[in-house]
Amino acid sequence: MRICFVSRRYWPAVSGMSAYAENLLRSLTAAGHEVVLVSQYRGDRQGRAVYGGGPPPPERVPAGVRAVALESLGEQAVGDGLPADFEADVAALCDTIAGLHAHEPLDVLHAQYGYPPGLAALESSERLGIPAVVSIQGGDGHWVGTCCRTHRAAIRRVLYDTPALLIGSPSFRAEVAARHRVPAERFTVVPGATDTDSFRPSPGRPPGTVGDPPVLLYHGRIDVRKGVLDLLEAVRLLLAGGRRLRLLVSGTGPDLDVLTRRARRSDLAGAVEVLGPTGYHDAPAVYRRGDVFVSPTWAEGFSNTILEAMASGLPVVSTDTVGVVDCVRDGVNGLLVPTRDPGALAEAVARLLDDAPLRGRLARTALRQVVSEWSWPVAAARIGAVYEEVCAAWPTRRAETASGEGASGGAGHPGGAGPAVRLPDGDRAAKSAVGGGPATEPTGNDRTADPTGTSRTTEPTGNGRTAEPAVDLSCRFRYEPHLL
Repeated sequence: MRICFVSRRYWPAVSGMSAYAENLLRSLTAAGHEVVLVSQYRGDRQGRAVYGGGPPPPERVPAGVRAVALESLGEQAVGDGLPADFEADVAALCDTIAGLHAHEPLDVLHAQYGYPPGLAALESSERLGIPAVVSIQGGDGHWVGTCCRTHRAAIRRVLYDTPALLIGSPSFRAEVAARHRVPAERFTVVPGATDTDSFRPSPGRPPGTVGDPPVLLYHGRIDVRKGVLDLLEAVRLLLAGGRRLRLLVSGTGPDLDVLTRRARRSDLAGAVEVLGPTGYHDAPAVYRRGDVFVSPTWAEGFSNTILEAMASGLPVVSTDTVGVVDCVRDGVNGLLVPTRDPGALAEAVARLLDDAPLRGRLARTALRQVVSEWSWPVAAARIGAVYEEVCAAWPTRRAETASGEGASGGAGHPGGAGPAVRLPDGDRAAKSAVGGGPATEPTGNDRTADPTGTSRTTEPTGNGRTAEPAVDLSCRFRYEPHLL
C-alpha cells in the first residue's frame, strides 16, 4: 500500500508528534508499505525558537520513507506582524499531495493533526478520490474550534466528513464528540505507543528505586497547559516542608523562558535544573537520571511521555484528566491528583517518596502494561488494519456520497458507512467555506453568511466583482500559531 502521511510537526521540531510520526513510519515500512512523508515545518526565527524548525533531517527519516518538506509560509506571516494564513498552508498541502498522486498514485492519505493537515487531507481525498484517515492527537481536539467560528467550522468539517478518524483514548473521544456534537462512533480508538526497545529500565536498577536526594523528572513540552508551572510550585511546597529533593526539567516550548526565570528564584533553593530541548534519541538517558516522573498536565490526547516513563521503570504521578486516565489508574500503575492543584501534587509526590513498596508496585505494573498494550508493534498493527478497512469500504462510500446518501457524515468508522451526522444549525453554511457544500445565502444589509460561520462584509473590487470575504481574524491562534 502506498501511504501519504501528512504531519504538522516532524523533527527537528521537538514534539510528541515528531516521536509518534517517526515510530509509526518506521513500523509501516517494516510491514512492507511504501510511505511518503509530507511534513510542514517552520523555517522562521520565531518558529525555530519555540520548537526547533527546519526540514526533516535525513538521519531522522526512517529507511524507505520519502520525505517532502513543506515550509508553512502562511503561518510564518506572524513574523511580519500579520495574522497567520492557515488557509494558504492548507492549499499548499493540497497542491503537494496532488502532485505526488499525479506522479505515482497514492492508496491512502493519513493526516497527523486535525487542522491544518487534516483539512488538507480531507479536501485532497474528495478531489483526488483517495480515502483519508485523520488522527486527532491533542490540541486539535482540546483547543481548535474553541477559538473562533472559522476554525470551529474547519475542524467540524474534518470530524463530520473524513472517512476514518483515529483518536488516542476513550476519554479524549468523549470530550471531542461532546464538544463538536459528533457521534463517538465516528472515532476509532488507537492508544498511543512508545518504543520499548529504546525506553527501558536502567540495568541493575529495580523499578521504583530512588536516589539520595530523590530526583523528580518532568520531560515534555514547556507549556503552562502541561502544568509545568504547577510542578514548580509543588516543589517549592515540598522544599519549604523540609524535603530534600531535586527537579530535572527537560523540553522546550512557549513557556520555557517563564519557567527558567521562576526556577532561579531563591525559594527553589537551586533545586531545579532546566535542561532545555532534548532530542528524542537522547531522551532515554534523561529518564535514567530521574527517580519519579511527574506529569501535571491539564489535558492530553494520550501522553507519550507518561508511556516513556513507564517503560523506563519510573513510578508516575499525574493528573485525573482527559487522555491520562486511560493509561494511568490511581493506585494501580501510578498516582493521580486534580489538575491545577500544586498542594495535592506535592502530597502525592511525598506519599510516593515515603513508600518504597508502593513505588515498586506501581512501577512494575506500569512496565508490564506498556510492553503488552502500548508498544509500537501493537499500535502500528491497529493503524494498518484501519487503512485496510477504509480502503475496502471506499468504493461504497464514494457511491453513497455521489448519490447524496453519505452527505454530512460519511463513514462512521472504518469498514462501513456509519451514522449520518447532521451539521449543527450554526455550521451548515460554514461547511462550504472549508470545501464542499452549497453556496452561501445573502443575509441582507450587503452582508454574506460567512461560509466559515462568521458574518463578513463583502466589498466591491475595482473591476466590479465582489471580493472574497475575509476569514475571522479575531482568533488567538492567528497571532500565536505555535500554540495550535
